[in-house]
Amino acid sequence: MKKEFKTESKRLLDMMINSIYTHKEIFLRELISNASDAMDKMYYKELTDDSLTFNKENYYIKVTPNKEKRILKVSDTGIGMTKEELENNLGTIAKSGSLAFKSENEMKDGHDIIGQFGVGFYSAFMVSEDVTVITRPFGSDKGYRWHSEGAEGYTIKECDKDSFGTDIILKIKENTEDENYDEYLEEYKLKSIIKKYSDFISYPIKMDITESKLKEGAEDEYEDVTEEKVINSMVPIWKKNKSQLTDEDYENFYAEKHYGFDKPLKHIHIKADGLVRYNSILFIPENIPFDYYTKEYEKGLELYSNGVLIMNKCQDLLPDYFSFVKGMVDSEDLSLNISREMLQHDRQLKVIAKNIKKKIKSQLEKMLKNERDKYEKFYKSFGRQIKYGVYEEFGANKDFLKDLLMYYSSKEEKMVTLDEYVSRMAEDQKYIYYASGESKERIEKLPQTEMVSEKGYEILYFTDEIDEFTIKMLMSYKDKEFKSVSSGDLGIDSEENENSSEGKDKESKELFEKMKNILDGKVKEVRASKRLKNHLVCLANDGEVSIEMEKILKSMPNNQEVQADKILEINVNHEVFNSLKDAYEKDNDKLKLYTDLLYNQALLIEGLPIDDPIEFSNNISKIMK
Repeated sequence: MKKEFKTESKRLLDMMINSIYTHKEIFLRELISNASDAMDKMYYKELTDDSLTFNKENYYIKVTPNKEKRILKVSDTGIGMTKEELENNLGTIAKSGSLAFKSENEMKDGHDIIGQFGVGFYSAFMVSEDVTVITRPFGSDKGYRWHSEGAEGYTIKECDKDSFGTDIILKIKENTEDENYDEYLEEYKLKSIIKKYSDFISYPIKMDITESKLKEGAEDEYEDVTEEKVINSMVPIWKKNKSQLTDEDYENFYAEKHYGFDKPLKHIHIKADGLVRYNSILFIPENIPFDYYTKEYEKGLELYSNGVLIMNKCQDLLPDYFSFVKGMVDSEDLSLNISREMLQHDRQLKVIAKNIKKKIKSQLEKMLKNERDKYEKFYKSFGRQIKYGVYEEFGANKDFLKDLLMYYSSKEEKMVTLDEYVSRMAEDQKYIYYASGESKERIEKLPQTEMVSEKGYEILYFTDEIDEFTIKMLMSYKDKEFKSVSSGDLGIDSEENENSSEGKDKESKELFEKMKNILDGKVKEVRASKRLKNHLVCLANDGEVSIEMEKILKSMPNNQEVQADKILEINVNHEVFNSLKDAYEKDNDKLKLYTDLLYNQALLIEGLPIDDPIEFSNNISKIMK
């Protein structure tokens, strides 16, 4: 006689089948988790009863597909269910026998019940026309058969079963235009689902696997051989003692989980027993993924609950600036939602994420201190992401990340940290000097570096488009402000040069004013340079937006036409300056020609486009005449 489900209507079951679960393949994870729970209950029973002995070899899960009959069977050798438990747990949607068991008993020795909500079993209806459960409880010689075709109800009958445990038999649906149900009868697909979600269930998950093998004694004749194989790993690496594991073990795990095709530079193995208990293995890759700086890249760690994969990419576990980190977290303290695909609330997750963030930084600092070559490899791949981290969120993380920054040094001719730079600053040096450009080779030739270099001060080379934005957000390091070599005021006292340029600046005030007018708003000022020694001309900038920042902002799609306040600086001690003065006194046309040439020269030095290349070319021809 068919019975109706006790608590909810067809609408509730329809909702669970169609709405709760994101991926249909999760049904197998749920059935395997329930089977694992049944064996954990048996383990607990034998642990608390001196007359019983738990032999783990007798406990396993078996997955058996039958393509011809479209049947998929999931069997376990667990504790089984009584008729009353079938009524209560399978006849009442959203009532969990595992949760009740967990509430009444304290699990020991690392065994913990996975199921909590009592809805996982019903995910089977996502892929099945009907579901049959054949079970025999431990200590009874009676078996029971539970059968349902969906929300209309179910039947329970007595039946024969050779041993205690449970068989769940699914009649897999026929294919539709939108769904391929055949794949849930394919060995390779079932094996991949088991490896993905249930690889670390602590009991063997067995399947009959058919493989083509060379016939014994034959040279080229093959036959299909079916053998029972254990699909899952069972003991997760993260639950083993660190002392038992080698670098090779971690590298193999990295490869098996497809975290990357490279070898990781470093691994971090965390076992936490504080406010939230969790295990974690994290990896710092060596090579940058091809899609890392694209919208397609997804950050996140694999999230497990008691060895069962809950989320493939849990983004909340990693801040964006550490999005390159790969790995997993397993915790028994997570508050999962009804589908076990996400969290109900994130208090525990925030605790874990905060600790992980500190562990990653600590590992990077150790690498920087003790394995400099490895850190520089890492920084070459992911340094830009650290810089973004300093800049993003209005600099909220700048103090946390600043000691991880590195830049190429003019003096050391290698990458250095800000701490290393400051530690060797000259006593009279007021600022941390930097120069921006497309490459270190271009920067080395910049006229603006002359005075700073002559003073013997170290210059940091900024070649990443984010560098100046990062430093503007950082503002200072250990009370030393950052100063561009192109800044209007370098903060360097050079009495001889200053007196010379100031004197000639006064002499040439009218000349510079006229040059400014000729350039018609292209520069804020023309003045005598205090920084140039050998070069004739350069551009300096005044204000917050540098010339390099202007180039970057102009290259963006939403170009706001941001302009740096440019200053054209002339080396009044250069021999060409006399020709400029002579033109001012005698020939206005020649002064205009010289002014345009000098301005365009300065643009070219900065890597900026010339407004009219043809006019520039014609002007050079005029000079050559």
